Amino acid sequence: MNTKRLLNTFFEMVSIDSPSLGERNLCDHLAESLSGLGFELYEDNAGELLGGTSGNLYGYLDGDSALEPLLFSAHMDTVEPSQGKKAVLHDGGRITSGGDTVLGADDLAGTAAILEALRSISEHNHKHRPIEVLFTVAEEIYCKGAGVFDYSRLKSREAYVLDLAGPVGTASNKAPTILSFAVTVTGKASHAGFAPEDGIHAIAVAAEAVSRVQMGQLDGETTCNIGLIEGGTALNIIPDRCIVKGEIRSYSHEKALKQMERVKQEFIDAAKPFGATVEVEADCHIEAYETDAGHPVVKRFEAACASLSPPFSLSPTFGGSDNNHFAKRGISGLVVATAMNNCHTCAEYTTVKELERITGLVTALMTGIERVKEG
Repeated sequence: MNTKRLLNTFFEMVSIDSPSLGERNLCDHLAESLSGLGFELYEDNAGELLGGTSGNLYGYLDGDSALEPLLFSAHMDTVEPSQGKKAVLHDGGRITSGGDTVLGADDLAGTAAILEALRSISEHNHKHRPIEVLFTVAEEIYCKGAGVFDYSRLKSREAYVLDLAGPVGTASNKAPTILSFAVTVTGKASHAGFAPEDGIHAIAVAAEAVSRVQMGQLDGETTCNIGLIEGGTALNIIPDRCIVKGEIRSYSHEKALKQMERVKQEFIDAAKPFGATVEVEADCHIEAYETDAGHPVVKRFEAACASLSPPFSLSPTFGGSDNNHFAKRGISGLVVATAMNNCHTCAEYTTVKELERITGLVTALMTGIERVKEG
């Protein structure tokens, strides 16, 4: 690899604003780079469907037919605060933002590694497997971009999603269902001073229901949280409306759905004595999956780590990623640690050494030098 080029690529992409649903400029930048490397490109209509500026960007590069095609994926969007972000290289090889924004290593470290691996392969005319890339939009808002992609376009049945914090060599093979909910409690407004007896206090109903809902760690693989409560119009008015929002996660999709039903029932039961009504909306963003530790996609990654000497580690994550959508469509994958740390904070950082390591791993996977028996 060319470390100077790798860093230039990363720094340049960091300087491009790419908030969720505002990925247009980064998408154009990636399309230009991939086109120059010989990829057949396709941008879908995810932007139109989701109200964004860009679609998901897919690319295919033909290769050695003796090796199975592999999909390499990263997302284009970054969390806020991100506008005007820049990368700063410190002594010792640590790379941070200027301190007032995120760095965007989530997920530009993975994106830079994919591009440098491809450029190195092209530059040295290395044999490589058929390669597919997918750069998604709106991953940071419950993986919405990957949720609307047309998976019939893919040739690969295995994928590496470069989107995990931690040391390079770490990968996750298990992730939860994540669903969110919004409960609207409707009561009856009345003047709190002159006729409080005529009102139905929606916030009081919601408070009673919330007190009944079990939250936190429920059974070792399921969590429930209520994070937002909104209601009321004035200090002297009995509130006739209260909205309660929360989230449920579980390694078991069925358990997540059952917990949602419990939450719904607690609100219904709490509302009855007051004469209030309840409306519940739930949205399942991604579904739980687990890739078997003995699957070739895992063994290949383990062998690639061994060939380059970063420590190999496999573990579950309680966060979601585009890999949840891949798994639902029958694509077996891993979420790979990608030289990003302290993600979703202004203290986010990466290092030159870790960027080199993930680029080396991606290159090994693309070229098949890990010597794992295919099929």
